[in-house]
Amino acid sequence: MRLGVKKSYDVGVPNTSKKRRKWRKIMWFFAGGIILIALIVCIGISVYVGNSMTHPEKKPIDQFPSDYGMDYEDIEFVSRDGETDLSGWVIEPETDAKMTLIFGHGYKGNRFEDHISFFSMAENLLAEDYRIIMFDFRYAGNSGGDMSTVGAKEQLDMLGAIDWSVEHYDDPVGLLGISMGGSTALLAAAQSDDVVGVVADSPFSDLEDYLKVNLPVWSDLPDFPFTPLILGIMPIITDLDPKEASPISVLDDIAPRPVLFIHNEGDTSIPYTESELMVDKHPDVFELWLTDGDGHVKSYEQNETEYIDRVDEFFTEIIN
Repeated sequence: MRLGVKKSYDVGVPNTSKKRRKWRKIMWFFAGGIILIALIVCIGISVYVGNSMTHPEKKPIDQFPSDYGMDYEDIEFVSRDGETDLSGWVIEPETDAKMTLIFGHGYKGNRFEDHISFFSMAENLLAEDYRIIMFDFRYAGNSGGDMSTVGAKEQLDMLGAIDWSVEHYDDPVGLLGISMGGSTALLAAAQSDDVVGVVADSPFSDLEDYLKVNLPVWSDLPDFPFTPLILGIMPIITDLDPKEASPISVLDDIAPRPVLFIHNEGDTSIPYTESELMVDKHPDVFELWLTDGDGHVKSYEQNETEYIDRVDEFFTEIIN
């Protein structure tokens, strides 16, 4: 046995390998934290945008048909969902009505759609002996409802208006909708045999597909990661499931009843190709009037006389 021999240890020299592993763990921890924070922020923004889309600012009913020399009657009825109270007007022509025409307004609008003037449109169609019903979809104007659903639930509101019309009048029922209202009119017509024809001005063909491409235009956010996040979160936090608003999927239930699609060639909000896709489903009974102009739902404003003539000819041919 050897005595007096000591082993020496370099306790003051750091272990480089251990130190490197420690820093690696710290870096992963901070990277994971940053990713988690970024994800939480993105989810929060997506929730905010989804909530904002379904709760746009409501425009008040501060104009009336009488302001434009038209007599009217206030009407109240219930959506086909059986619980949402809806408000509107019925405007009678001076002579016997040849049919009832129900207007459907756009997203963020109300029954009189001031920016394209449903009042002017109604006045011109009254002169052609149409009875006009103008009403507010849910969460618009004076109607009830907790949120806008961009057509998904509004189709039930349009069905409620159709039910009210059929209950009160024996005349044929036609629908005329713009933008969201045009898509909603198609969705409702597919579920009601009482509708003889539809004029759909600047509709989208499928809300989910449309939002996948165009949501950044609405949200002012980058496509990734926000578009998939918003579309995934929206059905969870709201009553809006974009899959429920797919007019192109129900067109077989409308045909052989006719549809007149109207779209501006220079529409950058909802491209005219959306209407083309739907016309191609039944070109024998669906037709597209592609107007030569710019802007969304501007065909009436830019072609007022021809617009009324085409709408009147379309419905007159149906009922005669």
